[in-house]
Amino acid sequence: MTLRRAAGDAYEIAAERHAQSQGLQTLDRNVSCRYGEIDLVLRERDVVVFAEVRYRDSQRFGGALASVDPRKQRRMIAAAQFYLQSRPALSRAPCRFDVFAIDGDIGAPQIQWIRDAFRVEA
Repeated sequence: MTLRRAAGDAYEIAAERHAQSQGLQTLDRNVSCRYGEIDLVLRERDVVVFAEVRYRDSQRFGGALASVDPRKQRRMIAAAQFYLQSRPALSRAPCRFDVFAIDGDIGAPQIQWIRDAFRVEA
């Protein structure tokens, strides 16, 4: 495992724990398919939450939140649709896309949780 991947895993765990502390349940982690990857799949009551965890050590290019650009959003939407198609029990549940933007080091991460960060265009 690379140092970068180990750091990414640590930030994803920090985001997952933060979500769990707010009452969300983890359904899956690091779901990969041909369309992309979803870092966390969570449940908040009856809502399925697809979450992207982003860490940036610099605000130079807009920081963690800015890195979830329209291209990344399209990939997440496609991966989420694929995920739901393979899980009929969840396929009719309402869904949303959240972003966990993390700044600071893993010892004391500053987590900004943006609920409903973007929507699927009809």
